[in-house]
Amino acid sequence: MPKNGEPVEYQVGERTVRVSSPDKVYFPERGITKRQVAEYYLAVAEPLLAAVGERPTTLKRYPDGVTGEYFYAKRLPKGAPPWVETARITFPSGRTADEVCPTEPAVLLWAANLGTFDFHPWPVRRSDVDRPDELRVDVDPSDETGFDDAVRVAQTVREVLDDAGLMGYPKTSGGRGVHVRVRIRPEWDFIAVRHAVIALGREVERRLPKLATIAWWKEERQGRVFLDYNQAARDRTIASAWSVRGTLRATVSTPVTWEQLAEVHPDDFDVFTVPQWYAEHGDPHAALESEAFGLETLLEWYARDERDHGLGEMPYPPDYPKMPGEPKRVQPSKARPE
Repeated sequence: MPKNGEPVEYQVGERTVRVSSPDKVYFPERGITKRQVAEYYLAVAEPLLAAVGERPTTLKRYPDGVTGEYFYAKRLPKGAPPWVETARITFPSGRTADEVCPTEPAVLLWAANLGTFDFHPWPVRRSDVDRPDELRVDVDPSDETGFDDAVRVAQTVREVLDDAGLMGYPKTSGGRGVHVRVRIRPEWDFIAVRHAVIALGREVERRLPKLATIAWWKEERQGRVFLDYNQAARDRTIASAWSVRGTLRATVSTPVTWEQLAEVHPDDFDVFTVPQWYAEHGDPHAALESEAFGLETLLEWYARDERDHGLGEMPYPPDYPKMPGEPKRVQPSKARPE
């Protein structure tokens, strides 16, 4: 047995993965150690790999634990073992990077040893990194709203998806929000997929005008739940299903069924509870891979809104180059009159 603080080794398939400083405390409020985070990822390796496998994946790393600084590792770290594979991705600026592309459970444990809490996969497979195969809806509560409001908006997202011929799978974000995942055919580029999310968000806003909004500028949201359409832009990602989040409780972004979503609370799911939840319930997103859907209806809605209502392109995040058709990227209160 290794002495307290000495590295420990795990046999993961054909790989031996070394975890250094296993007793380092990562979540002081609950006394959760690096070893416990690593062993959590071993417990959920199968469904987590289903969520991130073969996808270029950004690692959100907290080398000094949740109370320290974190950073997003978008390139393969130096010293990575040769069995950690990569995928080449292109940023909005046109620059490229070779990003970690998980292909086996040992990669997840290796990443955990680097202080990775969240895995942030691109919505593409490495076989075609320019055409997403996943549409993601980020339901983000405002300061004035909470998880229950996000659930209500997410249920309306479900209704709109159904009307568009799509099937969504919900998960807790690990914070106060809800994420909805939809498997789509990889036939559209990032711009078209983002347009589809915009169209979906506008329809949700029409059905819940007092609770939901797609307004990019915070001053226009009026305390409503925000449907963050820009999470569909190139190089924007959300934490994967089964990811540990950088919260004091070590919460986990956890897949649930639509029925369970109305009954759970984000704090129900953490490093301690999720392995048992998984053992009892399995992976509620396992059927996600069973059918891929098309975006034709959502894109028809986008074209209709542009043609009939003058609702076209919306602002991109501030770090993006100016995009075709994009309106002025300035909040309304600071815009100069024409």
